[in-house]
Amino acid sequence: MDSREQNQVGVRRTVIRTLAVLVGMFAFAFALVPLYDVFCQITGINGKVDATAQSIVHEEVDESRYVNVQFITRGSAGLPWQMSVEMRQMSVHPGQTAEVDFTFTNNSPSESWGRAVPSVSPSNATRHLRKVSCFCFEEQRLQGDERLTIPLVFQLARDLPEEINTITLVYTLYPVDRAEQNASMTNTRLMNNPNYELKNNKAAGETI
Repeated sequence: MDSREQNQVGVRRTVIRTLAVLVGMFAFAFALVPLYDVFCQITGINGKVDATAQSIVHEEVDESRYVNVQFITRGSAGLPWQMSVEMRQMSVHPGQTAEVDFTFTNNSPSESWGRAVPSVSPSNATRHLRKVSCFCFEEQRLQGDERLTIPLVFQLARDLPEEINTITLVYTLYPVDRAEQNASMTNTRLMNNPNYELKNNKAAGETI
């Protein structure tokens, strides 16, 4: 094999290796988001919380210790709602179950949908905060000028780290385009209907 052929083989090998690296990078980037979400859910990093209800754990309340729980509410553009909480902070014992009311107000005359997305700080407190009942588990609908009060029921785990004296729960409101979701669900149901294709074929035959 002369030097020219050797160079060609070397170029082909380089191209193949480069393509393999690019494919691997693409696959890693594609899988990174779900892997990150799972990692955050397990470790509590980034303050992500579980979006499902948890059961109350019957454990002894640590009455020798108080934890200050703060509540912050935020609105967002595109949703004419106001979100308020009956108290901005409360003191809770580890192992204790507590309840606080949040009020949603639609400041427009039209019906709209929204969702409150939570985050917790410090992030390592996430695994020790059990949400028994929360409006953040599902989307909310408000009629025009409607006012709705919903409780948050939570429990602090007794094994909350000693260095955590304050926990901040932040709820941010986001608009939900329910019309698009309903249209998508309707189309899906129609396509899954065994009579849908039959009716379409019949209609097409009549048109022809």
